[in-house]
Amino acid sequence: MKIFVLNPPFVDDFCRSARWAAKSRGRVQRHPDYLLTAVAVLEEAGHQVGFLDGATLNLTEEKVTEIIKEFWPDMAIIHTTTPSIYNDICYAKIAKKMGVPLTVLIGAHVTAEPEDTLKIGKGAVDVVVRGEYDFILRELAKAEQLKDVSGISYQIEGKIAHNRPAQLPDIKKLPFPAWRKIKPEWYHDAGKQYPFLTIITGRGCFAQCTFCRDVQVMSGNKMRFRDPEQVVDEMEYVLKLFPNLKEFMIETDTFTANKKHLEGVCKEILKRKLKITWSCNARVDMKLELMGLMRSAGCRMLMVGYEFGTQEALDAVKKGTTLKQATNFTKKASKLGFTIHGCFMVGAPGETMESAKETIAFANSLPLDTIQISGIAVYPGTEMYQWAKENNFLIPKDWTEWVDKNHEQVTLMNYPQMTKEDINEAIDHGLKSFYLRPKQMFSMATNIKGIGDIKRKLHGLKSFLNYFSEKKKRTKP
Repeated sequence: MKIFVLNPPFVDDFCRSARWAAKSRGRVQRHPDYLLTAVAVLEEAGHQVGFLDGATLNLTEEKVTEIIKEFWPDMAIIHTTTPSIYNDICYAKIAKKMGVPLTVLIGAHVTAEPEDTLKIGKGAVDVVVRGEYDFILRELAKAEQLKDVSGISYQIEGKIAHNRPAQLPDIKKLPFPAWRKIKPEWYHDAGKQYPFLTIITGRGCFAQCTFCRDVQVMSGNKMRFRDPEQVVDEMEYVLKLFPNLKEFMIETDTFTANKKHLEGVCKEILKRKLKITWSCNARVDMKLELMGLMRSAGCRMLMVGYEFGTQEALDAVKKGTTLKQATNFTKKASKLGFTIHGCFMVGAPGETMESAKETIAFANSLPLDTIQISGIAVYPGTEMYQWAKENNFLIPKDWTEWVDKNHEQVTLMNYPQMTKEDINEAIDHGLKSFYLRPKQMFSMATNIKGIGDIKRKLHGLKSFLNYFSEKKKRTKP
């Protein structure tokens, strides 16, 4: 079968693969690792698979249509996000008009809202795949009847059918992503060494965070890890494919949460004497004694979900960590020479301007190199979304309103004690108070190691200035 997998364009610089689909303040683009894993699964099954990252390449609808028509698939698979869902369905309509027999939508949004998606599609969408789609797509490609495929929703005789849920895949059986379909140079992130590539070592998370979309909607609360040997095998494969690569970013949410897995990957890197630089997501409740091993194995930067600077806010979103853990973690990491990027939010249940200022003060008190601050993200399918909707705290009334008119991240919550304007003010105050400190500006200006550092920091500065410039234009009376 000829199958075309599309990461469709929406607006320029729109990032689909991030946890918050939008034009990020840092104009970040992240690799479509999950999509490319599905491509590899389909190729392994003997199918001819085309792939296009139209979003990252900022392609026009006309160009995408031309490429699909040239390939002329039997099945079109289209990735979706909440704010771009109408746009994504339009690409299903385009495929249908050109005679593609089967149009399939995938992603967290359609998993949470399969009925709504099929209704909006009005016949242009044949199938919605719910959850982790790797093996479901493989089964769909060989099935004679839709009723035989687990994990899908579709319309039949005017009614919507939801087949039984599919089992979560054994990720140890997944092939490496089809990385040859992209170029690392297409993807920018001021915090990463350029060019870099993401790598997934596991799926699922034990934590109960109420706002976390992918765990609640896609991968579940059970951690599933690849063998350390598989992880390092992929690193070696990628380095042969892209010898100029400067860094790996381990995107696994819980990479540091499992001592055995973390220790195994680090020891395997050292065993093979693999000279690489890598960064990873980290939780502050990890085993701190493993940090030295991580540094020895080449870990450069830690992307840390601090989230909030008050215990009340952390507890309100069920983060499962404490401020003391965050402080001890950061002191240890800083002492060992890690670059530390802090992720913070404003807008937890019960949040006030006073508590938001405490979060900002907490961020400024830590030895962090960079930070990001956003209003708390609330996506369909999450506990936070349901709570906000039931209590009338959720601002958007339509999927397009999950971003602002410029398709930037937008505040989604409005509380009696803290309005959306208050949340926006706190975010901007936090970013300025952190980055415009003389100490911080001096550190970022002087801590440069080569041309790659210069390129990524210039990209970050341009994005930072662009965000505030565009915001000023949008808020003019």
